[in-house]
Amino acid sequence: MPRPNIVFILSDQQRADTMGHAGDPVAITPHLDQLAAQGSVFSRCYTSSPVCMPARASMMTGYQVHQHGVWAFANPELRHGQSHVRNIRDAGYRTGIVGKTHLWRHGEGHASDHEQEMHDWGFIDARETTGPSESLLTDSRYTDHLASRGLLDAHRQYFEMYLRGARPFPWELPPTPLPAQCHLDVFIGGLAQQWIEECPDDKPFYLQVNFGGPHDPWDAPPEYRSLYDPDDIPVSARGQHTGPLSPHVRLLLEHAPNKLHKMGTAQNQLLKANYYSKVTLIDDCVGSIVQTLKDRNLLDNTWIVFSSDHGEMLGDHGLLAKKVFYEGAINVPCLFRPPNGEGQGGTDALVNHLDIVATLIDISGAAALRDSPSQSIAPLLRGESATSHRQAVLSELGLPPSAFVMVRTNEHKLSADAKTREPIELYDMAEDPAELHNLIEREDYAEIRQHLLNDVMNPMLSRLDTTAW
Repeated sequence: MPRPNIVFILSDQQRADTMGHAGDPVAITPHLDQLAAQGSVFSRCYTSSPVCMPARASMMTGYQVHQHGVWAFANPELRHGQSHVRNIRDAGYRTGIVGKTHLWRHGEGHASDHEQEMHDWGFIDARETTGPSESLLTDSRYTDHLASRGLLDAHRQYFEMYLRGARPFPWELPPTPLPAQCHLDVFIGGLAQQWIEECPDDKPFYLQVNFGGPHDPWDAPPEYRSLYDPDDIPVSARGQHTGPLSPHVRLLLEHAPNKLHKMGTAQNQLLKANYYSKVTLIDDCVGSIVQTLKDRNLLDNTWIVFSSDHGEMLGDHGLLAKKVFYEGAINVPCLFRPPNGEGQGGTDALVNHLDIVATLIDISGAAALRDSPSQSIAPLLRGESATSHRQAVLSELGLPPSAFVMVRTNEHKLSADAKTREPIELYDMAEDPAELHNLIEREDYAEIRQHLLNDVMNPMLSRLDTTAW
């Protein structure tokens, strides 16, 4: 049997519970649900950071944020360090990437100006776009595509309105003015299909497909918007908090974009419907990629992996976007569909982004990453271990000049100031899965608090680097 191909699909800002197979009662995701039925789903996978660039740097390097030092914006020198892509390339794979990498800071110019950077990371072939909002300023294959069809002005007028104009409330944002086939995520999916169709069969391939959505703006075309009736959408969990509010949550609430305090039930349902419509758009793109693998008789020798860089609060706790340690922002999809389509079903084993990377290394037979705290989940994929993997996962958040760190075990979640190690939040996840009751000041939880801080968190931060602060 030849070595397997790998297609690693990464969405942007997608929470783990926004798919049918994850139990969402309204999400329309038949293609991802089919992959889940044929694969292994890790319902408790956590991002290394609820911020785009730090999370992506971790997935590339196999390092936690405090190891690679990207707390907020990309470090261009990081590409000269270790890279799981380079290791897979050196193991004899043809490596490619299509879509949004978010491994460099966008500015004026063209994404192709950064092609050498992608080669440095280990990609033999890079067909890069920006994310949706960045296309207002930075050109790419996508804006070239729109310009050739006379659609670039309409696209940029929409984003001028979204980013610099009246900036409507999230629930008021109109759909894209572009036809569906010219939406960014459809374009990225098409790039992936083209790459697979053109790929020579002289060696196995590793392809990353990085979608720009469902990150805001939630601009899916009208035909996708029409799939969801806002009245059918469950309202986000808000509830009444007890205990102190963490500094970073307080900061986000005080500076909430688009005056979120005006978001009532109807507005919350409408913005969620718009978000779901973009999730369904991406699901269709995933289905088209799978069909291309079938058409080339590659599916039976290809691993398909699906995840996201971080989640989206969607109104939970009165918040949108990320930059918090609530489950909506840090719990991400994690799906492995093996070549034979005979996965192990669902598991609630604790895993993180780094474990996905270690597993890609394992599947490809590439050299392991140095000094990485990652652990391959291949034993779980083979059914050798039913539920056990990690005792805890770590996530880190940089809000310069401050930084915060969180550990999540099966039963509890503790967050602390990364510099002083002062505990900030403690939740009993078994009794309070909605994370409404911060127990950090409760004396009856003092022993648990100290255990999580001293025996779980501090050992995981033994090499904390604060130079980036």
